[in-house]
Amino acid sequence: MAHSQFDQFLQEATYFDQASESTLDRDRFFGLYMSWCFINQQAPGAESRFWSAMKERMPEGRKGVRMTGPAAADYIVTTFPELV
Repeated sequence: MAHSQFDQFLQEATYFDQASESTLDRDRFFGLYMSWCFINQQAPGAESRFWSAMKERMPEGRKGVRMTGPAAADYIVTTFPELV
């Protein structure tokens, strides 16, 4: 069970691909969080608070993190409208 907004975000909008060497860059990862907040009608935390929370929850970094779910679709559509 998710205990905080950040835990819930990670649970609903990301998954870990252990076999992947790729990294979700900072802008995309934070953009995914903003899309998740928008879809879930949550007030986003400050960017500095977000990164502190991610550092605690993901001490090894973002290696292997992938987007998933409605927040991923929203992020992609709003960031790359030419794909639609």
